[in-house]
Amino acid sequence: MLLNMFFSLSIGSSAALPLRCNAKLTSSLRVCADGFPSFLPKEIHTIQDPFATKLALRIQRLPVPVRFSENPIMSSCVKPLVQSKETPVVLLHGFDSSCLEWRYVLPLLEESGIETWAIDILGWGFSDLEKLPPCDVKSKRDHFYQFWKSYIRRPMILVGPSLGSAVAVDFAVNYPEAVEKLVLIGASVYAEGTGKLATLPRAVAYAGVNLLKSVPLRLYATYLTFTNISFGTSLDWTNVGRLHCLMPWWDDATVDFMTSGGYNVAPLIGKVKQKTLIIWGENDRIISNKFAVRLHCELPDAAIRQIPNCGHLPHLERPDSTIKLIVEFVQRETKESNQCVLPYLIEKATGQLIWPTSK
Repeated sequence: MLLNMFFSLSIGSSAALPLRCNAKLTSSLRVCADGFPSFLPKEIHTIQDPFATKLALRIQRLPVPVRFSENPIMSSCVKPLVQSKETPVVLLHGFDSSCLEWRYVLPLLEESGIETWAIDILGWGFSDLEKLPPCDVKSKRDHFYQFWKSYIRRPMILVGPSLGSAVAVDFAVNYPEAVEKLVLIGASVYAEGTGKLATLPRAVAYAGVNLLKSVPLRLYATYLTFTNISFGTSLDWTNVGRLHCLMPWWDDATVDFMTSGGYNVAPLIGKVKQKTLIIWGENDRIISNKFAVRLHCELPDAAIRQIPNCGHLPHLERPDSTIKLIVEFVQRETKESNQCVLPYLIEKATGQLIWPTSK
């Protein structure tokens, strides 16, 4: 039972090379042998994925003042190469992951002329948390707000995959002035926090997080999330996905988050006022398409798009399709009819074909 609970939290944290690479991105890729930020774990040198190493070279830390820490938190992120007067796109990551999750989509967004940030959520990623701050939901929210207030300073299009969707919903409802639009990918927004993990004795919780960062568990998560990949490739992708787990503070931060209760944003969904794009993989084995339909129905102003032949993390598995949907959503207002994808999702979820009226 304990193994199942920790495994359920590990899903979405693994990262992978796209099965269909963008030729333009591939041709422009130049990877340096050295020059990684000194705060990254030394295991970054063993990563084979060139997209991961390319983005890792750009990770930096910015000071973020917060109310719950005497000193600013040196917070890891990837700053934009493209400066724009238009609305910036800010990329969050999933549960127990990092900004490296966006190594395929972020360069493509920048090629499209969009100012793009990738931010590590407090308690994950590569920030300096040696003097461990609280890593509960309130602290994560406050830290992100202070980051936004210090560096972004204008309404953004906030993108959240998997549990990052819960982070995005929580933030958009609490700070609506900071969010112009939302993009939710394979959204994990109906879980009731960390469940029984919040009641575990701390010794058991620490044993659990050691399991959570183990290679076998993460390999299995990769297997469920993606398809048709070799063992060697899976191992390298898994090592990318767990790189942040090798930070010296990771165990303490993860236990603090788990025992705090985690995210429970289902009651907030109806309060989201921002226009929202829902993206879902057709073959998602982690979160059922039924939840995509439910989320579309509960959000006041939402469109839904499905990516064929894709699992739980489209921005990793199908970056070409994902970038097209995000860019269209960013660059122009459209009347979303959903007449192609939504009836199929409803039929798949309920067994009945229902043609919905547009919102």
